[in-house]
Amino acid sequence: MSPGASQRAETPPDAPAVPKDRLVTVEDLNVRFVSRDDDVSILNGVSFTLDKGEVLCLLGESGSGKSVTLRALMRLLPGNARISGKVMVDGNDIAGMKERHLRRLRGSTVAMIFQEPMTALDPVFTIGQQIVETLRAHKGLSDGAARKRALELLELVQIPNAPARLKAYPHELSGGLRQRAMIALALSCDPKLLLADEPTTALDATVQIQVLLLLRELQQELGMATVFVTHDIGVACEIADRVGVMYAGRLVEGADVGRIIKEPLHPYTSALMRSTVHAGMRGQVLDSIPGAPPDLAALPPGCAFAPRCQEARALCTKDQPDVTSLPAGRTVRCHIHGAEAAWRASPPLGE
Repeated sequence: MSPGASQRAETPPDAPAVPKDRLVTVEDLNVRFVSRDDDVSILNGVSFTLDKGEVLCLLGESGSGKSVTLRALMRLLPGNARISGKVMVDGNDIAGMKERHLRRLRGSTVAMIFQEPMTALDPVFTIGQQIVETLRAHKGLSDGAARKRALELLELVQIPNAPARLKAYPHELSGGLRQRAMIALALSCDPKLLLADEPTTALDATVQIQVLLLLRELQQELGMATVFVTHDIGVACEIADRVGVMYAGRLVEGADVGRIIKEPLHPYTSALMRSTVHAGMRGQVLDSIPGAPPDLAALPPGCAFAPRCQEARALCTKDQPDVTSLPAGRTVRCHIHGAEAAWRASPPLGE
């Protein structure tokens, strides 16, 4: 029996067949952080799927639960986190997997690019040492073979003078080169799923574009499925096949990137679009979303976006909207599209 085989979920005889290209299935994912004084729900009923070679962007403001969703896919959460729901990656039950099996999965099947490589790379080891150690641990390569592969990886991510960079420590590289080294480390074991947590946020605009184009090129060349976290709609347009919009720990809209851009359905998605700088808006006033994201420890009743929503009615402040499935694989969590008759009959806020 292969490692982790005991962790694979059994499929009931009457269960629908899983598409052969399906790599990730997340159903009703909930994450709570528990302490002596608080019990805070960070994720509430998040569900999505990802096929092999597909790129999904999770979009939303800071604090919406994007990074926690990413970490739940590798179970890289603090000890006080409590996870419930279904998280399947390449047939492995992540939520129920033992730690020793998770260690084999991380790096070889699932890899992650972190937002700030200076905190992810070990400052006391050279770039080469860190890649070599990963290759020896997960691939079983000899020291010589691992060093040869490490050099190939630095060249793959277009790091100039790669032999010298192998001997460099993280602090000796620029931000852009550190991020490329982090990408090389993540790709070292040929993962099937790549998780990227805002990997270009700390970079200047020119380097950001270079890294984005590199990631897209590598993803297409290597055929990896990718979950990319960002708050920038422009980044999502550049790299995504599908977009999932998150707000206050919930996935409020999901669709192909073209449909999200041309016809956003959720009022929050529409507000994000209106507050984004784009070509042709010289002389126009940039819209902003009123208010601030809610405190996850004290969410308002009903829809969490209602206090900031221009379309909100009394119903929105009382009842949590359900997820509505629409044609072309779209989903939206809003009363306007799920309980439209009740929403229209409900009085606008302030009346």
